[in-house]
Amino acid sequence: ASSSSSVSALARAYINSDLPFEDRCAAEAALTLLLDDASSKVRLALAEALSMSHHAPIQIISALASDQPEVAAMVLARSPLLTDADLIDRVAGGQKATQKLIADRPVVSMALAAAIAEIGEPEACAVLLANSGADIATLSFRRMAERHGHLPLVREALVADRRLPADCRHMLLVKLGETLKGSPLVLALMGAARADRVMRDACAKASVTLIEGTRAEEHAALIEHLRLRGDLTASFI
Repeated sequence: ASSSSSVSALARAYINSDLPFEDRCAAEAALTLLLDDASSKVRLALAEALSMSHHAPIQIISALASDQPEVAAMVLARSPLLTDADLIDRVAGGQKATQKLIADRPVVSMALAAAIAEIGEPEACAVLLANSGADIATLSFRRMAERHGHLPLVREALVADRRLPADCRHMLLVKLGETLKGSPLVLALMGAARADRVMRDACAKASVTLIEGTRAEEHAALIEHLRLRGDLTASFI
């Protein structure tokens, strides 16, 4: 505990004090050496002390972000020094826990959100959608709906988001219908042909309701989406 306290004190002195140049260099060298400490508690104390600072040494932040999960989590979730490029690289690494931490950062840029939407695990996408600090583009909503809309976890998070475009809501509606008509229970009760017909009719009725509840500025995109799907049949119109 005393070792961790000493580390915290040294790190806070570095980021909060106007140390003379030589003392500052010595403190940075000492902090760098602590990255090789065998105790994860020491490195965790270092991460806790530096994770929210704009003045922490970037090489130490980068090293801590690549440490074992407990240590890295502090930095990945909070450090303002990690750039979008660095965070996107870490999202691309594919570790679910890492992706979730990054998706839950206080501020997630549109570019970073796009990377999570494009290659993130379903759980990371759900965390992103729940993050009010995430700037999510229309295209990113669409990619999450396309990639993970068949999964209840992501589908429910998408539907709950008021920013979700109307064409994405329709896409999720169709995916839900496809999931239901393929379920063993529905197939056993109705058979494949009837299940397909019932679900198609239900989706058509729901589409009309969706159009009626859509903002005027979204009508064009929704109609184009329906046209490309081949849903604008004479009977539908």
